[in-house]
Amino acid sequence: MSIALPSLFVFAASQVGTPGPANMALMATGARFGFRAALPFVLGVALGKQLIIWPIGFGLMGLAQSYPGVFVALKWASAAYIIWLAWRVANLRLSANQGEADAPGFFAGLIVHPLNPKAWAMIVAAFTGFVGADIPTLQATVTVAAVLLSCQLILHPIWTLAGDRIARTVAGRPEEQYLMWTLAALTVVSVLYVLIGGGSAQ
Repeated sequence: MSIALPSLFVFAASQVGTPGPANMALMATGARFGFRAALPFVLGVALGKQLIIWPIGFGLMGLAQSYPGVFVALKWASAAYIIWLAWRVANLRLSANQGEADAPGFFAGLIVHPLNPKAWAMIVAAFTGFVGADIPTLQATVTVAAVLLSCQLILHPIWTLAGDRIARTVAGRPEEQYLMWTLAALTVVSVLYVLIGGGSAQ
């Protein structure tokens, strides 16, 4: 069996492009700080998934079967982190005079996916559903890593830009706080959806 590359691309695009904790964080960051200021965070989020892909590709799933409690702990720790992000989003305001210096940077983005249980589930599904058992480990891991990263580098900036454009229409208006509350609520809903065990949100 080979690598089902076209199907893997379709799967990756559908996962990376759908609403979820990471994309809500990207959208909120773009809304608050603007597209340009958010780019280091975007790059960190994209590259952070590589911190999961490579360990999984080289056998972390065997460890997961031996020590399932580690991954249960990760699931709840990630939920707490995402909900904390949502709380911050709910209290942010879009006023330009607050400056761009406080925008989350590369390293803040880098830890989003390692603390996102859906990212782990997505990567495991990519390996188990689209890569043949006879494929060498390095080839399989490089392929999954490249496919997911290419989708992220296209779709993550789109979410961030969407937040930036939406913010331009509501900054300083009464609708502003409702936008931020909505983004925060969607973030919480998405992480609860993950904890319940459904969906494919990124």
